Amino acid sequence: MRIGWGWLWVGLGLGIGSSWVTAQETLGRPQPRPERTAEERAAWVAELRRLYARPREEWPAPMVDEGVAWKEFAALPSRPKPTPLEEEWIEWGKRLFFDPRLSRTGEMACASCHDPDLGWADGRTVSFGLGRRPLKRNAPGLVFAAHASALFWDGRADSLETQARMVLLNEEEMGCSETIARELLERPEYRGLNELPIPKPNAEPTKDRVASPACDTPALDRVSRALAAFERAIPVIRAPLDRFIEGEVQALSDEALIGLDLFRREGRCLNCHYGPLLSDGQFHEVGLSYFGRELEDLGRFHVTGDPADSGKFRTPSLRNVALTAPYMHNGLFQLDGVLKMYNAGMPTIPRRGDAAEDPRFPVKSPLLKPLGLNRRDLADLKAFLVEGLTSPPRRVRPPRWDRPLDPPVGPAATSKESESGEVKE
Repeated sequence: MRIGWGWLWVGLGLGIGSSWVTAQETLGRPQPRPERTAEERAAWVAELRRLYARPREEWPAPMVDEGVAWKEFAALPSRPKPTPLEEEWIEWGKRLFFDPRLSRTGEMACASCHDPDLGWADGRTVSFGLGRRPLKRNAPGLVFAAHASALFWDGRADSLETQARMVLLNEEEMGCSETIARELLERPEYRGLNELPIPKPNAEPTKDRVASPACDTPALDRVSRALAAFERAIPVIRAPLDRFIEGEVQALSDEALIGLDLFRREGRCLNCHYGPLLSDGQFHEVGLSYFGRELEDLGRFHVTGDPADSGKFRTPSLRNVALTAPYMHNGLFQLDGVLKMYNAGMPTIPRRGDAAEDPRFPVKSPLLKPLGLNRRDLADLKAFLVEGLTSPPRRVRPPRWDRPLDPPVGPAATSKESESGEVKE
């Protein structure tokens, strides 16, 4: 998706000296620290190799703020082998995940925004919905969604089943309905799913709170269960960081090792990105809500209605972060830009005019502070994020159909979209 001039000016508006950054903040930033010489760098790498060869409980203490319940890096918990019944649900979910007939117009599948070859994201600034209309937010990757306690950027879903149902029913995203789901499941290629027993609720790794089979939308219930089963089974492969944790000290290059140490200490990244997922699962305001502007997005506030949540977004997992560009909830930034913004302490919106009294005025997280890292530091941090956290690829092939897919079902079978994007019956 191309970024027009409006988006470009938004990006420029985050630059140093703009109205997004207070003068006091600019003057108070620390200067980048001097870079190490080649000899100093070699000695530092040798020292880090020695320090991080120890058990994790003996690693150097991280730099985190008081009250942060951080956890050390750890491998992801292993997933239990699915039962034969669960395997069937996974296979049906895979078929549905790639089937555009779940959308009202027959043009959007789950895979349209969550492409396995793009880190289960879509590589766009913001995703497209029905009629190729741009949506409001960047599509998060799905690889580690099964381990998350809250889903979507604003955390409005607490399970994969709920997440799937919300996307299906969203009129801008897929526009599905019970009628569309029922008619799709009545087709010959899906009759096996209609007859499949529903497994007992599985609370691990996420909660199953979808309505029972006796609900008034049984077809949507089956579809959302199958999609969740597939998403929960998305393969997770160990990254170099996992091998490093397990004692393979050469799993990280010199640059990535320095980056790991920066991540844990001077970069202050463990304040929000820790544990197996490299995420605290919480919500933070990082200065990118565009309060009072055309692209305003108050994030978590729209879910809770609590002014204290204004502008807050969920901390994403950093695993496979190199595969899911662009970044942030609005998809406006590449990795280098994100690192530079965090190094500067992220932008602060000054309280001016009516905003000064608005209870919804977003307040930037106190965990964000200028860091004073130099260019080599940022390159090392990037090496850790790109080399250390990226799992080897595992190809997930779309399902093969015995025959070409039939036309869309439900309203899509009789509707036509005009050039203006309006659906005409």
